[in-house]
Amino acid sequence: MNPTSAIALLEQTWRWFGPDDPVPLNHIRQAGATGIVTALHHIPNGEVWTVEEVRKRRKLIEAAGLQWSVVESIPVHEAIKQGKPEASRYIHQYIQSLLNLASEGIKIVTYNFMPVLDWTRTNLAYELPDGSLALRFDQVDFVCFDVFLLKRKGAEATYPENLLAKARQQYDRLTNHEKDQLIITVLAGLPGAEEGYTLTQFKNLIQAYQSVGEEGLREHLYQFVKTIAAVASEQSMRLAIHPDDPPYPILGLPRVVSTEEDVVRLYSATTDPANGLCFCTGSFGVRPDNDLPGMVNRLGHRIHFVHLRNTTLEADGSFFEADHLGGDTDMFAVMKALIETAKQRKVTLPFRPDHGHQMLDDLNKKTNPGYSAIGRLRGLAELRGLALGISRSIQQ
Repeated sequence: MNPTSAIALLEQTWRWFGPDDPVPLNHIRQAGATGIVTALHHIPNGEVWTVEEVRKRRKLIEAAGLQWSVVESIPVHEAIKQGKPEASRYIHQYIQSLLNLASEGIKIVTYNFMPVLDWTRTNLAYELPDGSLALRFDQVDFVCFDVFLLKRKGAEATYPENLLAKARQQYDRLTNHEKDQLIITVLAGLPGAEEGYTLTQFKNLIQAYQSVGEEGLREHLYQFVKTIAAVASEQSMRLAIHPDDPPYPILGLPRVVSTEEDVVRLYSATTDPANGLCFCTGSFGVRPDNDLPGMVNRLGHRIHFVHLRNTTLEADGSFFEADHLGGDTDMFAVMKALIETAKQRKVTLPFRPDHGHQMLDDLNKKTNPGYSAIGRLRGLAELRGLALGISRSIQQ
């Protein structure tokens, strides 16, 4: 049996950050991926992705023998999340970007609705026992940042005393360089962070959500989705919202896509099939109350894109990114559920190895955090083999 046909229900994709990505397209093709997941990162948040810019990127990808399978992501402007008067203008511009993508044949668009931060880690180079480097979220370091570096009003009251005590000790041990590095690391998940943000600016961004709250953010999400899903459906497009990372409130900010119940509520906001999910095992997986294989079975009818990575959760809530087939998530069960769902729906689900350890020759190279070549090459190979084994066993 041809291995490609055996896992035809899952499209192997790879995230690429554009022409400046240290991992070139020809290396991605050698890794075995056929689809590219990318975005026009050079266009500021809220501005329209023109047909010319979309076409330029598509042709660049196709010239390398690959296809642009998924957009990740078109950023949602903060004005939309906060429900500001100018939100309608940014929604209109978002819709125009969707239409321009559709005109170039690009049909799956990922987005997220996390306030201020797209993702949060405290260590981008956590050394594992084998010497490779992983991404890590450390609760003590994060409390140290929130309470003693950011000095967010009311932050101390949100943490248990034993965690605060550890954070105080940690703060006292940190050098000025280590404090600066922790700030830089947390702000790395801030869209546009490469332009530079001070702690005061960051604190002001957070403060703006105090009047929004969880239900306000949820309502703004539903209004946004109802509007864009109708347009996407007309274009035979699919929208895939990425879950919160990490999947619980941080820094006093609300989170509304962290659990199965959150996704069910989002699905119910509009039954349009374009309104769907990017199923990320790494994000959902750090909540023990999330049953990932069960979520695929119950939510799979509107899963349009898949991120596969694994995490190891520690007693205090800290976690680090483990091997793709290691960690706490039963990747076999998840993969089996995904293949069965795709088969039942008669669709091809694009997936990518989400993140990867920095290892081997990449230890001495400049890489995007979590997106070095060799770690993802290993992850994709492992996931491809797992999918092949499951596919063959199902067919027998």
